[in-house]
Amino acid sequence: MADKRDYYDVLGIGKQSGDDEIKKAYRKLAKQYHPDANPGDKKAEANFKEVSEAYGVLSDADKRRQYDQMGHAAFSQGGFGGFGSGGMDLNEIFSRFGDILGGDLFGMGGGRRAGPKRGSDLQMRLNIKFEEAVFGCSREVSLNTYETCGQCKGSGAKPGTFAENCKKCNGSGSERIMQQTMLGYMTSVVACNACRGEGKIIKEPCAGCRGAGRVRANKTLTVTVPKGIDNGQQIRLQGKGEFGEKGGPAGDLYIVVQVAPHKLFNREGNNLYIDVPITFVQAALGDEIFIPMLDGTEEKYNLKAGIQPGAIVHLRGKGVPSVRNNRNVGDLVVKFNVSVPTVMNERQKELLVAFNDAMGDDYKNHKKRWFDKVKEYFK
Repeated sequence: MADKRDYYDVLGIGKQSGDDEIKKAYRKLAKQYHPDANPGDKKAEANFKEVSEAYGVLSDADKRRQYDQMGHAAFSQGGFGGFGSGGMDLNEIFSRFGDILGGDLFGMGGGRRAGPKRGSDLQMRLNIKFEEAVFGCSREVSLNTYETCGQCKGSGAKPGTFAENCKKCNGSGSERIMQQTMLGYMTSVVACNACRGEGKIIKEPCAGCRGAGRVRANKTLTVTVPKGIDNGQQIRLQGKGEFGEKGGPAGDLYIVVQVAPHKLFNREGNNLYIDVPITFVQAALGDEIFIPMLDGTEEKYNLKAGIQPGAIVHLRGKGVPSVRNNRNVGDLVVKFNVSVPTVMNERQKELLVAFNDAMGDDYKNHKKRWFDKVKEYFK
């Protein structure tokens, strides 16, 4: 480990260099030390490996962060897949960094065989009721996506036939060509033009999918909506997205949940909120009332005499279950609002005046005393 050079020194850049600077430095040095430009030069080959190793670390954000913290020790246990151990040959380096060594440099990136390709992820919305989000539900969704062709079972070949190895590239999907450059003749590895890099040729394509191995189809899925899911959260259905190509895995389906508002209840986190109106008499004398629950039932509650307008109580465990742990349930937060009558007849008004007179000076002077306290505060 002690004889390994600093990766930043290898590329000739500073530790604050950005991604573009790293890539530019690597391209320059890779071209300088490439074995095709230095046939038989072992030192150039070693330099090329060293440069590729440095770029492999510094071009990856996670590996670069580990290297900045621990140096070469971060990869002493083979964490970078064999760099520095002498176990990686040039072909493997070309495979890893073909995007940098391709096309405009040496053409090495275009020679890899086209292999299995993962299907695309899909996303859709699911509208559910407020109650369904709290208590969970099962819903069916339909989508149009790619599926494996039922006729050829994904092979792309007509049933009863098979794809054959390409005779031009012997199934490798690539071929080598010689090009004359200012540095002399260089060997490039490019995709085989006969099979387009597939390595196989289908002589009789499947009529159902025209050789693609997959077709578009409508499918219906049953989605289990977990208890406690909130508006805007996603449900991931692994492997339910588009089918892959050439035997590749299917993508995932992400379902974004849209929750409709409720007429009585609001939600914040795992708590439910509701405003309950009570009369002046109930607030003054107390009463036994019934508070509506989200599931349609009612909860009996004893109002204490003298409860004030806007008073709040928590009914523990009557809220929303946590989507991660259904045993953790929030509260139902009840706010009591005293309803003041807007229309009264003469008899009712007389009774209220009589009530006010009967309360005595302490009650009638309550407002005056409150203003006196405010004045004292500002003094």
